[in-house]
Amino acid sequence: MAIMGAMALVLAVVITAGANYWVWRKTHASITLESEQCVHEPVGLVFGTSYGLRGGGENPWYRARLDLAARLWKSGQVDHLLLSGDNHTRYYNEPIRMWRDLRRVQIPDAVMTLDYAGFSTFDTLTRSRDVFGVSRVTLISQRWHLPRALFIAQYLGLDARGCATRQRSIIDDRWMWAREVFARVQVIADLYLLDRHPYFLGPSIALPTGDADGAIIPVYQRVSMPAPVESALSDVRSLLDTRPDEASMKHWRAFDPVDQRLF
Repeated sequence: MAIMGAMALVLAVVITAGANYWVWRKTHASITLESEQCVHEPVGLVFGTSYGLRGGGENPWYRARLDLAARLWKSGQVDHLLLSGDNHTRYYNEPIRMWRDLRRVQIPDAVMTLDYAGFSTFDTLTRSRDVFGVSRVTLISQRWHLPRALFIAQYLGLDARGCATRQRSIIDDRWMWAREVFARVQVIADLYLLDRHPYFLGPSIALPTGDADGAIIPVYQRVSMPAPVESALSDVRSLLDTRPDEASMKHWRAFDPVDQRLF
């Protein structure tokens, strides 16, 4: 039992290290750490996060993302901001909060679009492509989050680059770095093994700088894997039977506090 336990531990470490190296290798060249060097793209995608801390006070990661988004638009490095976040109840609305805070720093309404169903990094990126017609995008987030976000974006076929917020030390963000180590393993399983789908898509919405043609692009036009690997994964998927049950899928409805309506 001890030998089996040790072998399982070694295997888990190898899988975790391998997954993290794969994500880093695929994405590190697309991340810019200095905002002044971020190249121009038509859309800047701001990932939602909690705007408050459990112990009180404002979430520094939330503020850093908004500060960077405002700088990029004011400097002309992005033409339009897509604010994507969680709005699963009428009492918690990340996109509206981001919109209000950006208005306070003179970002015009006309250059902001709100995505109320960005329940996760995967959902946000899938919806940016399949609902909002985004093909080229700057991802606005923290240095520890961007590798996973870019990995998903590349999987979905987006021409994406990451622009990192002002750096905090690894000591300050140690729990987020540790979380990402395991999240990168999970995202590989979600994309290549579990055949993950977003909670909610809905009708297409063309951004002012987007290239949507009024029809939703088919989901999961993913980068193909080598045939033997794809065949093995298909066999594993069939054994796991991971396809979602249509009758049991969650149907989310987003609440807009401005119009006071559900859609």
